[in-house]
Amino acid sequence: MGFTDLLDQVGGFGRYQWIHVILISVPGLMTASQNLLNNFVSGIPVHHCKPATNESLDDLMRTYQVDEQQLLKVFIPPDPSGNRLDRCRRYVEPQWHLLSLNISLNASELQTEGCVDGWSFDQSEFSATTVSEWDLVCSLRPLKQMIQTIYMGGVLTGAIVFGGLSDRFGRKSVLIWSYLQLAVLGSSSALSPSYTAYCIFRFLSGMAMSGIILNGVSLKVEWIPTKTRTVVGTLTSFFFTFGQMILAGLAYWLRDWRKLQLAACAPQFLFFACSWWYAESARWLVLNRRSEEALKGLHRVARINRRPEAINKLTLEVLHSHMSKEIESSRSTFTAFDLLKTRRIRRISICLSAVWFSTSFAYYGLAMDLQKFGVSIYLMQIIFGAVDIPAKFLALGMLSYLGRRATQVSCLFLSAVIIFANIFVPTDMQSIRTTLACLGKAFTSASFTTVYLYTGELYPTVIRQTGMGFVSTMARIGSMAAPAVLILDEVFPALPSMVYGGAAVVASGFACFLPETLNKPLPDTIEDVEKNRSGGSRGSHVREGVADDDWGVVTKEGVALKELNEKEGSGLNAL
Repeated sequence: MGFTDLLDQVGGFGRYQWIHVILISVPGLMTASQNLLNNFVSGIPVHHCKPATNESLDDLMRTYQVDEQQLLKVFIPPDPSGNRLDRCRRYVEPQWHLLSLNISLNASELQTEGCVDGWSFDQSEFSATTVSEWDLVCSLRPLKQMIQTIYMGGVLTGAIVFGGLSDRFGRKSVLIWSYLQLAVLGSSSALSPSYTAYCIFRFLSGMAMSGIILNGVSLKVEWIPTKTRTVVGTLTSFFFTFGQMILAGLAYWLRDWRKLQLAACAPQFLFFACSWWYAESARWLVLNRRSEEALKGLHRVARINRRPEAINKLTLEVLHSHMSKEIESSRSTFTAFDLLKTRRIRRISICLSAVWFSTSFAYYGLAMDLQKFGVSIYLMQIIFGAVDIPAKFLALGMLSYLGRRATQVSCLFLSAVIIFANIFVPTDMQSIRTTLACLGKAFTSASFTTVYLYTGELYPTVIRQTGMGFVSTMARIGSMAAPAVLILDEVFPALPSMVYGGAAVVASGFACFLPETLNKPLPDTIEDVEKNRSGGSRGSHVREGVADDDWGVVTKEGVALKELNEKEGSGLNAL
């Protein structure tokens, strides 16, 4: 028997687990906004050069009896499309003769210059953003996308730093620190005096986000019985989905980027205060020779779950007996090099790297460019958040009936087809463009759901966490690259979509070479994968004996039940 059986004895998924899961999942309502915050904090308002005049536009409008748009034509040339004012050029001298309704003149023949006096920003959609405050437009426009890339760099760095720290100091300690770091530094970013300071704060906030996500998931899963992980994992993922919609409401209410930044990060102080209630992972405590603390944690769970009889029966000897397999496995050391040493593991690692990178690359490529659809950015954020709900259920249904490989290939390929299709839709057909973008977002979201499950089933137990860390690093590299690719629309408007779609097509090809894992037990060792067999296919050495109660020596029937539970725990329960 193992730790899962201990959880069943202290109440399974009881009152403690309900409280534990809710407390860890509720912060997702606010932390989900961090990844997409740049859409609003660094939104690009409609802008144009400040007119080359010493008089105010209001005075000139009264003098010439024209509206603002007519008056601006005197100072600002039209852009190449001719449908709006140029955002980065102005006439060297005012062209007053353009106020005449009968005059026809080729504006390209008139001398223009850059916005030497700065820009005027429209405040109807955003009252203030980092773009309008630090003039991140025209030649400085790449700096706007750089904010998101720097933030994702922090997420990548945090995964490396906090992943190692959690193995050394525990999940709870690192999670508490991560809440505090995001609360303090995230709120401090609202007071940033300069672009550089803001980028530094965002980088450190990204690191904290990794600590929250990685340790929150580990701490949540390690206190949940295997048979309930499917339902719990699916339901708690919706906290992040609803968090995306909450972000749209906050951004609509708070049009100033500093207020929005503070509103998104200040609740972390509350989560920091609540996190002290969490219990440290008993698995981690036992494997780090702190069994007494693990025993106290299990007694606390039994007490909250109203299983007082379990408190007297659960002793250190029983705890060590049930976790002997985990203790023995922890003595073997594996590194990232083991992901590339053998043929089948190497193929799995390469293919999964491509899938993770392209899924994250396409997902954030769509999610971080909401202004291009010509629809209210606030409405688009709600739609993009809501579309994740059917996408998750679609993925779970496909996984059950089509299998993992077919689902992964289909989601990536269909997302690529939709991204490519949107290139050929005229910009004035905004409803069709928006619909296709939502479908593309849905399939990339379904691809994320699939690859999380698929990865856990492909890697054997001894290197599963190492493998997850390796491929998720590729995903974070993809999320870093996605905002930078958006800059390519200055070269050719359709180029970013071509890059996103092309990456998804290539990844779908790589996914074809992954083995199917539907209804197959999880592999335990690297040898299992290389010989194409699973942990459940091997014989088990059974220590025979007769148990005097539920906490006694393991019997053959107990081992058989344990193997059955592990088999049922594979697949969708990995979510």
